[in-house]
Amino acid sequence: MSLDDRLREILRRSEPLMHVMRTARDLSLPDWMIFSGAIYQRVLNVQTGRDLDYGIKDYDLAYFDADTSYEAEDRVIRGVAEAFEPPLKDMVEVRNQARVHLWFEPKFGEPYAPLTHSAEAVDRFVSPLFAVAARLEPDDSLTLIAPFGLDDLFALRLRPNPRRQTNGFERTAANLLARWPEVRVER
Repeated sequence: MSLDDRLREILRRSEPLMHVMRTARDLSLPDWMIFSGAIYQRVLNVQTGRDLDYGIKDYDLAYFDADTSYEAEDRVIRGVAEAFEPPLKDMVEVRNQARVHLWFEPKFGEPYAPLTHSAEAVDRFVSPLFAVAARLEPDDSLTLIAPFGLDDLFALRLRPNPRRQTNGFERTAANLLARWPEVRVER
């Protein structure tokens, strides 16, 4: 079985994740995807023998809308929140990727050029291990976005993004190792 197929199988086994993806699909947000921990942490859990949903704190729901106004994003955030009941209502975090460049540098102290679509954000993540996203299509197929491939994720290998060095790698590595000490860090 290919790594893509293994990832799809793991993701489909999580009912909370699939509920979030079905709901996001039904909301018809432009260029949407789920990324970050909601995706990669489930693979770490399977690879290390933990419960599938161990450590899942949120569901990062990205979308891309050229309207970069705070008001437009806030409308989407409120609309998404109304589509869920607790606990998911408080766990789904929605962000317009067209707006990231407006707040990233003040928050993280690093420049961040504007994005042109949601998948471009995945290419800028701290590590290839994290650089994975998924979207549930109208025909129920899962589209995966993994610009670095899935080898690092399934090998439990954390290394810096070779295309974009960030200040946050060491902090991120320490945080990840606290929950999954089996991960091998390569600096």
